[in-house]
Amino acid sequence: MNDAAAGVEARADLAPVGALHRRRLAQSLPTMRELVIGAPLWGGAMVLSAWCGLWLRERALTFHLSELLLIFGFGALLAWAPSLFLARLAALGGRPETRFAAYLFFLSLGTVAMTAMLYALDYRQFYAQWHAPAGTRTWFFQLAFTSLIAFYQFLVMGLRLYLPLGGAILVGVSLWLASERTSQMR
Repeated sequence: MNDAAAGVEARADLAPVGALHRRRLAQSLPTMRELVIGAPLWGGAMVLSAWCGLWLRERALTFHLSELLLIFGFGALLAWAPSLFLARLAALGGRPETRFAAYLFFLSLGTVAMTAMLYALDYRQFYAQWHAPAGTRTWFFQLAFTSLIAFYQFLVMGLRLYLPLGGAILVGVSLWLASERTSQMR
């Protein structure tokens, strides 16, 4: 009887915690306006950054220009919503500098990770013609190592296309989002 009463009491204590978690998750979700307007703008900004990076390195005339710009654009577009959500979740109720740091961290990490993943998928698609039949042990090794090599290659050669313009855009957007959240909370 005592164990049952303790179990009921423990569940009663957890109910407000669950409600707090749900409320925190709900407050962290980006609005539809932020998704519909922000994601394409973020994708366009990263396309501009990649093009500027190629132009500064005198490589803007590559015949893969449209494919590279699409990878950078879609990577940023797909990273926008989860990055906003995670940044808000991490810094909800925090001070402005905490929110700025969260936006800076999650937008940069999310954008680079999603773009690298799209690059790895494109890389994998090209090399798949020489790989073993799907589902075999050799195929799994080839899939893993081809993907790891593509991630490494993107980190070495692709990250510099975010500079110098992408870094400035990232700081500006992070400052704007951190200050915007302050005015919405008041």
